[in-house]
Amino acid sequence: MKEWKASHPEDDWIVGGSYDGSLTDDGLFDAKWLDEVTGDTPTILRGWNYHTAWVNTAALRAGGITSETPDPTCGEIVRRPDGTPLGTLREAAANDFIERVVPRHPEDAQLRALDAATQQYIAHGITWVQDAWVEPADVDVYCAAAQAGHLHARVNLAFKADPGDWLSQLVEFGAARRRIEELDTEMLTARTVKFFVDGIIENFSAFLTEPYAVRPDERGTPNWAPNELARAVREIDALGFQIHLHAIGDAAVTSALDAIEYAQQINDAWDRRPVVAHAILVRPADVNRFFELGVIANFEPYWAQCDHVTMSQTIPYIGEVRGKWQYLIHSVRSAGAQVSFGSDWPVSSMDWRLAFATAVTRRDPFDEGAERLIPEERVDAATAFAAFTEGTSFQAFAATRGSLRVGNVADAMLLSDDPLQTEASQIPALAIQGTWLSGKRVSG
Repeated sequence: MKEWKASHPEDDWIVGGSYDGSLTDDGLFDAKWLDEVTGDTPTILRGWNYHTAWVNTAALRAGGITSETPDPTCGEIVRRPDGTPLGTLREAAANDFIERVVPRHPEDAQLRALDAATQQYIAHGITWVQDAWVEPADVDVYCAAAQAGHLHARVNLAFKADPGDWLSQLVEFGAARRRIEELDTEMLTARTVKFFVDGIIENFSAFLTEPYAVRPDERGTPNWAPNELARAVREIDALGFQIHLHAIGDAAVTSALDAIEYAQQINDAWDRRPVVAHAILVRPADVNRFFELGVIANFEPYWAQCDHVTMSQTIPYIGEVRGKWQYLIHSVRSAGAQVSFGSDWPVSSMDWRLAFATAVTRRDPFDEGAERLIPEERVDAATAFAAFTEGTSFQAFAATRGSLRVGNVADAMLLSDDPLQTEASQIPALAIQGTWLSGKRVSG
């Protein structure tokens, strides 16, 4: 940060990320630490989990945040003992600040970013991605990117539903979908609406059935009241949007499944393919419901290891019993449910090879002696690869992609060796020698 400030003295703001929230024992970061190197330039850094932000004193001043500022709904302004803001913003406090206070990047910078990001995906052999957090202002940029050829991988937009304003968003979502359909390009779709049911375990905002082990009076922060979530899911499902629910805590997963079940009971049948993303904590009683309700379990398998965050924060916060409910990939798949794998980039690496190796080992892919996280939840290589390919193409409503069959769209990747026959420890070293999109070589 000191180097950036010195080389960009003319910047009105410093906006960056992402910092590792586990670098402090409690995940809290003081504005004064940033003040020492950023001075009076308003500065905000997003946490690696995208549910937290760290700001300096100048940014707090720019946002009008003082000891008198109330916490927003579903958010927290972390405070010092005297009530003054510390400099750490959580959930809605961070997200609202970014939307309300932080200057938006100019369109040309956003176009360059989309160009660079989708080229990185293609270089990793990935031909379809979903932006699972799309705000209204993002639609213009995506449309411009599609028309100017800046999208090198196919992108599906998932509009973010606002718990306090979702009814007024219905018309807006429909209009944005029609606008993108009128572009008539295979590179951009908008068929999904995203719900953040809760937050994350590391900042105690994941919604749990029972209290946190270290905070006996707290069960987390449900962003949606269960009845309101069910109502919103039913209404948006009735408009023909795919439902995509971020659910981390076990109570959030239950609430997400309940909402989907309610929509299915009320609305007409259709090929809805609802998704529960992350599903980090799943109660054993909910495992079979994924299959029974036709819900796609979208896991991020790279997280299923005994890394520093898992061992120093996650398990201590939820306790040993619930620690055994994490990333039940094998159990959910064995129950018959459709499983897809994702990265949640930029929260974690977009490199599927790391996640593939973790799914089949449940440990750090670079450390063969590392402790395994619930090893009985490992899956074999064929299951893991299918989750990345056929599972994701099913989620994308792309029946003619995801497998190499005569008559399918030729989205393909050439690897230096067969991942199904490669030792897990060697998977990250597989070379991606080329990527094809609709039969055209686009990388390598």
